[in-house]
Amino acid sequence: MATSPSQDDQLRTEYDFRTMHGVQRGKYASKYQQRLRLIRLADDVGSAFPDEQSVNDALREYLREHRTIPSS
Repeated sequence: MATSPSQDDQLRTEYDFRTMHGVQRGKYASKYQQRLRLIRLADDVGSAFPDEQSVNDALREYLREHRTIPSS
């Protein structure tokens, strides 16, 4: 028997998140409080950098040349 889309979207009553392993309330709260930003780079731009640190270094250099930012 097929279910309607509204039934598929309902959380089952037998799911008790307090007893599930790996479920943690506020798991990402500290990251959110740190103002974590995820920025998606275009494929051609992202392929020019081997890692996160090199992207940050390049952006800091650009900002230093175009405006004053505090040294880190």
